[in-house]
Amino acid sequence: MEDLLQVGIISQTHGIRGEVKVFPTTDDAKRFKKLKEVLLDTGKEKISLEIESVKFFKQFVILKFKDLDSINDIERYKGKSLYVTRENAVKLGRDEYFIADLIDMNVYDENDAYLGVLINVIETGANDVYEVKFEDGRQVLFPAIKQCILDVDMENRKIKVHVMDGLLD
Repeated sequence: MEDLLQVGIISQTHGIRGEVKVFPTTDDAKRFKKLKEVLLDTGKEKISLEIESVKFFKQFVILKFKDLDSINDIERYKGKSLYVTRENAVKLGRDEYFIADLIDMNVYDENDAYLGVLINVIETGANDVYEVKFEDGRQVLFPAIKQCILDVDMENRKIKVHVMDGLLD
């Protein structure tokens, strides 16, 4: 499992006082209000940044980091990812998983026949959709609903699915 979980990407600067617009990659941008620090991946190293303030603007989160007080301090980080450690990540409820933990899990049908590997989770408004790459190269979409996703075994990295009628046609 990943030790770091991505929570956003710095898209651009915001004003001249060191604020940045962050595109959130978490399902609830309001979680930034509870964060005290994030890790910035510069490409060469990960730098811990203390969050000084959080605002919201359209689909973006506006962050101000402590000791980065001008556009010159922050501009070089445009396009860089922000992470949190697993300990600082939001606590998950029952049947909730981090997408990073689901990627590359093996997928089996209800008869334990191997189908393929989960390669992507598509977030829609109603429910997520699991994209599974079959051994023959086909990519099949499974809705992440109880009638279709029967079991997620994180320990054994195995997902059991019910193949709904017509799904493989």
